[in-house]
Parts: sequence; C-alpha cells; structure tokens
Amino acid sequence: MKSVEDYLNSGILETYVLGLTSDEENLEINAMSETHAEIRTEIEKITEALINYAEKIAPPVNPTIKPMVMAIIDYTERLQKGEIPAPPPILHAHSSITDYATWLNREDMVIPVNFKDIHAKLIGSNAEAMTAILWLKDSTPYEVHDKEHEKFLIIEGTCDIVTDDKVYSLVPGDYFSIPLHIGHIVKVTSQIPCKAILQRVAA
Repeated sequence: MKSVEDYLNSGILETYVLGLTSDEENLEINAMSETHAEIRTEIEKITEALINYAEKIAPPVNPTIKPMVMAIIDYTERLQKGEIPAPPPILHAHSSITDYATWLNREDMVIPVNFKDIHAKLIGSNAEAMTAILWLKDSTPYEVHDKEHEKFLIIEGTCDIVTDDKVYSLVPGDYFSIPLHIGHIVKVTSQIPCKAILQRVAA
C-alpha cells in the first residue's frame, strides 16, 4: 500500500475525485482517508477546487428550464392521479381570456408560496402544442425560437415583449405571437407578476 506522501503527491487523489480510479484503488483510498486526516482534507480541497472550476467555466443556465421541467413533472403526476387531459384551444389573434376559464378558475392553478422568478402550470401537451399558465415576476432571458411558435395571451399584470427591433407593450387580454428566428425577451412592467397563457406550437 502506498504511503500518505505517495497519495498526496502522485495525482491519484485528483483521479479519485473525478471517478476515474479502479475499484481496487477506490478501496485503498477509502481506507487511507478513514485513517489519515491529511488524505480526507486533500480530497475535500480537490473536490472544492473542481466544483469552483466547473462553476466558472460552465455556461449560464437558462432560468426558464427548471420551471418548465417542474411543470412537466407536475402535469405528469396529475395525469397519473386521474386528471383527464383536455387540450386547450390554440392561441390566435382573436383568443380571449374566457377561452381558458376552465383552467384559470381551477384551485390548483396558483402561484406557490415560494414563488421567485418564473412559475408555470402545464394545462396541455401534445405533438402539436404545449400550453401553460405562466407567472413571471421580472424578465426572461434573451431567446430565439427556430422550431416553434411562442404565443402569449396576457391574463394579469403587464409586460413588454422586446424583440430585436421593436418593443410591444401588452396588457390583460392582449395576444402576441413571436415570429420565428427573432430574438426577444419579456420584461414585466407591473407591480404584480405578469400572468399569461403561454403556448409553444410546432413550426
């Protein structure tokens, strides 16, 4: 078995933290870390350094991803519990808030207590379209959609949809469809979160 100095100077602890050591080496290192504080401390330092490095080089995470993933999980669980899917109507220029009253009036379609920036509740999903009730407190990151039409119907609050060349100010009842290949952000302009029907339709 190697000495403590061998483990500290050979680079094997870095390999261990990366998960690249063999089963035999893992057993040896685990045994050494249990009996030698220097080994445990070095493993902790290497782990922290690698995490810090990964955080520095990692691209920023789109903050809309987690809320949408959580909405999909919630919707799947609701269906498993017996909710019968009822496809919402496709948004268009003459859509009205009352078209979505069935979903908007449900007791479970509310903002959670721990709401921070973005929250979504899926109300329909199929090959043609994904539809959600969306709450936005501040703004969305810059996005460009190449394979789906993103449509909004404002329910409560107000917002600006800022495209590459124009600003569209929206109030409750307004509909807006973002053209393909056009960069955009959504900025809330009201004191309350902007609540909207969000629909993504396959192009």
